[in-house]
Amino acid sequence: MVAARGGMGFVELDARSIGLAALAAVALVQTLRLFWRDAARRWTLARRLERAKRGEHEAEALLAREGYRVLGRQVRAAVTYLVDGAAREAHVVADLLVSRGGRRYVAEVKTGDRATDPLCRPTRRQLLEYAQAFDVSGLLLVDPEAGRVLAVGVPGPAARGVPWAWVLAGAAVGWACAVLLE
Repeated sequence: MVAARGGMGFVELDARSIGLAALAAVALVQTLRLFWRDAARRWTLARRLERAKRGEHEAEALLAREGYRVLGRQVRAAVTYLVDGAAREAHVVADLLVSRGGRRYVAEVKTGDRATDPLCRPTRRQLLEYAQAFDVSGLLLVDPEAGRVLAVGVPGPAARGVPWAWVLAGAAVGWACAVLLE
């Protein structure tokens, strides 16, 4: 037992009381720590959402200055995947569908340091999905904070094609054989 001087005199505390008090203090500290962690996450998420909303609004103004017209916001499209031979559908949502000069584009709005790079893994994957899902002339990556609109092309394997040097060499060999065999 431990004797402690209280306001009304001495209070005797046994080991059990001290242990319970210590356990209550640890529980209180842990509860406050978890509350703070969750509150910090909510505050961070709220700041990100506010930044994204502001970015989308600024992006529309930027695109308008560049001559684009907004056709739709938060536009959904379906992507079909074959999983073990069975068709499975997923949906993607693009920030904006815009047009200019008779062509349609998906405009993805990004804010921050990394996401505005079209080679940043999540951004790159998102753009690849949009290229597959939407029937558009191209993709635009809009960075409203930097005031820039990037045109992003996603060529498929067919676009890489055969190197022209090999095509020309083959044509030259074919022409030479035709001349020699006459």
